[in-house]
Amino acid sequence: MNLLLDTHVLIWALENNPRLSLKARNAITEGANLVFVSPISVWEIGIKKAHGKLEAPDNLLEEINNHRFEFLDITADHAKLAGDLPPIHQDPFDRMLVAQATVESFTLLTRDRIIAEYGVPVLQA
Repeated sequence: MNLLLDTHVLIWALENNPRLSLKARNAITEGANLVFVSPISVWEIGIKKAHGKLEAPDNLLEEINNHRFEFLDITADHAKLAGDLPPIHQDPFDRMLVAQATVESFTLLTRDRIIAEYGVPVLQA
């Protein structure tokens, strides 16, 4: 299975946070699954960290690589779909993650229940 991590799930996974469910933790560590991170999450973390709304490692990219997560590049198809999605979710970062997961047929690992309303495969974190 190909998994795309929502931003909060990425942070929880990097810090081994107990808020991450056992099911989600097992999906991330299962060797047969490929785990992807969107550059949109790196951007979101940077913005929120700069505004003092979030704590994240200063060496974020190195931590992502150390966990052997892959980056999923943002394409024009992703951007087009993110803009065309119905206004179920107002967060532009989450809309891009939904678009990426939809276009790539990935499962989105998230705790955000609104995201499932888009019909994208979701694994609750």
